[in-house]
Amino acid sequence: MRGLRIGMLLVALAGSLSLGWSAPTAAQSPTSAPVAAEPAKAEPTRVVASFSILGDLVRQVGGDRVAVTTLVGPNGDAHSFVPAPADAQAVAAARLVVVNGLGFEGWIDRLIKASGTKATVVVAAKGVVPIEEDESGQEPSHAHGHDHTIDPHAWQNVANAKRYVVAIRDGLTAADPAGAAIYAANATAYLAKLDALDAEIRTELAAIPEARRRIVTTHDAFGYFAKAYGMRFLAPQGVSSQSEATARDVAAIVRQVRRDKIPAVFLENVSDPRLMQQIARESGAKAGGRVFSDALSEPGGPATTYLDMMRHNVREFVAALKA
Repeated sequence: MRGLRIGMLLVALAGSLSLGWSAPTAAQSPTSAPVAAEPAKAEPTRVVASFSILGDLVRQVGGDRVAVTTLVGPNGDAHSFVPAPADAQAVAAARLVVVNGLGFEGWIDRLIKASGTKATVVVAAKGVVPIEEDESGQEPSHAHGHDHTIDPHAWQNVANAKRYVVAIRDGLTAADPAGAAIYAANATAYLAKLDALDAEIRTELAAIPEARRRIVTTHDAFGYFAKAYGMRFLAPQGVSSQSEATARDVAAIVRQVRRDKIPAVFLENVSDPRLMQQIARESGAKAGGRVFSDALSEPGGPATTYLDMMRHNVREFVAALKA
């Protein structure tokens, strides 16, 4: 009988071992409190931004809670962009798509429709009071063969960039309510940085005599900047870098640069340099540095964020106009 009881005890012990029981170790005693399992980290919210400047603003507001795919990358020209199948796949997988609006991305509506995405679309420029090309602070010229064209480059006025940030914050909050407090805090902190940037720009440009605040850029990308900060810009191309400047257009600008003694011409990062080189050569104007209009710079460049881009452009303007 005793042998039977011992046998039954061994069977029970073997069963407990098969269920994963093990003897306590030095680091774990039978009286130790159980260690709670670490909660799984939530997957970041997938966001697609149409171009690099918007991508940066989304990252500033979203922080670690977002995974951002930018369709038109650094130094890319959104005016001439042609989406690829991978872009449609990225849009299809997104929970939020952020676009500029104001007609900037002529291809975006077709891409969204073709992707079949269920994502919410945020128009960052919603709430911006648009300006037309002929009221944007551009010098009158013969280079623009169209009238009453809306200027889509609203981010060039920092006050409008603040509207973009608010729209992005609200879109992220709707897509990911659990992150609302984080998005609100990030947006508030970034809006303060934008206020500081706006003050810096005004201080820097105040040192330039008003009569010298006139320059030439490749296309009409700086109308909102001109209107906000008291500058005048002349461009051989319209609000789209795809508009064609004819030989007559270029000749008219060269004459105007000579007549009005416009100090400098600037090449944009999204444009062919040959046109501006020709205008500088024929007009005698100083060739300023490269400025960033529709896209940020490559990593390691001078304009990898919106704040860096605006500061870089102002430094280039001031350096050329002070001379």
